[in-house]
Amino acid sequence: MPDSPTRRCCRALERMISRATAALVVLAAAAAAPAQEWTPTRPIRLIVPFNPGGAGDVTARAISDKLSAALGQPVVVDNRGGAGGIIGTDAAAKSTPDGYTLVLGSDANFTIAPNLQPVGYDPLKDFEPVSLIVNTPMVLTVNPQRLPVNSIQELLAAAKASPGRYTIASSGNGTSHHIAIEKLKGDAGIDILHVPYKGQAQAINDVLGGQADLLFGTPGPLLPHIRSGKLKPLAVTVSHRIADLPDVPTLAEAGVPGYDISIWLGVLYPAKTPKAAIERINTEINRILATPEARGRYAAQGYSPVGGKPEVLAKRLADDTAAYRRIIQQAKIKPE
Repeated sequence: MPDSPTRRCCRALERMISRATAALVVLAAAAAAPAQEWTPTRPIRLIVPFNPGGAGDVTARAISDKLSAALGQPVVVDNRGGAGGIIGTDAAAKSTPDGYTLVLGSDANFTIAPNLQPVGYDPLKDFEPVSLIVNTPMVLTVNPQRLPVNSIQELLAAAKASPGRYTIASSGNGTSHHIAIEKLKGDAGIDILHVPYKGQAQAINDVLGGQADLLFGTPGPLLPHIRSGKLKPLAVTVSHRIADLPDVPTLAEAGVPGYDISIWLGVLYPAKTPKAAIERINTEINRILATPEARGRYAAQGYSPVGGKPEVLAKRLADDTAAYRRIIQQAKIKPE
């Protein structure tokens, strides 16, 4: 019996529905499948724009060793110190964005230096944030033999009673410690004399020796002198108390509302690096930072492991860049 036009039309419609259903199944499967994980096929370079042996170098090497094992390829630390981190960071910005060149970032080379002088790169446009690694508070300490104050309130009262009399040391002009000093001066409305040194060690030595009254410093180098009683901690710069000094208040608690400054270290890629590479490195760094070994290693140096998604570092960059620009302009800080 020959097909009627109606039957032929129905069969044609069934074939169309069948093909459409098959196509939808394929599309659904593709959508449900996980994105292919980026796997490096050759060594990765991690540019550390600071000299070997410093805090940044130590932090980078602690991560690079574990990253190498996780990725199955060497992660080679390339120290390119000079100009406060500018030279190495500029080289990273101009690298091929193929996933094989990372750079260690910090407030020094990403949020301070670009606000002080032309650096050849835009920290917000020329890089892809990957992950924060650690955060480091600073501690405001005083030589109690030279300046016998026991609290921030006593310090502020003394400074206001004698403007310009007291001296505060830093690790150098335009450093994180200097930014912390100028923020304190501006937020608390006090006049104390900033004395820059060539590094934190020299600043600590001169405060211990009585050549300066107080300083901001990172916990690691300060703790032995705090425990011996040679230096007295008055406050920490972050928004929470720290484990090594649980009885020391934050500056915000002690009477300087909103005060929150810390030193950060993280890794970034040059702009336009494939998203898959960013996601893989971010995932591995977060896995590393979650291990007791890594957390213990960084805690011993006075660092707090952070991690998080790339967006966390991106926000930190944007917020600190704006905040530090205001401080630098108000204090009229100039590069050395």
